Amino acid sequence: MNNHFKRRYDGPRLSPAEADRQGRISKLALAALRQPDAIAFLNTHDEELGGRPLDLAIKSEDGFAMVEHALAARSSKA
Repeated sequence: MNNHFKRRYDGPRLSPAEADRQGRISKLALAALRQPDAIAFLNTHDEELGGRPLDLAIKSEDGFAMVEHALAARSSKA
């Protein structure tokens, strides 16, 4: 039986490694910054990093490390 009302997501899926990095950077951001600030940081283009921190962290381990260092710098200023 087909469920005609079922929502289907046809967009790209994250690989297990990408999903892991997404979860780890989200937890780090929430631990380092308050919730609205963490969400804004991850989702707003950052000139110093050259992109949106969440995208950079998901893309590669090097990007994850860059965002992790940026978070550490921001949390030490707070």
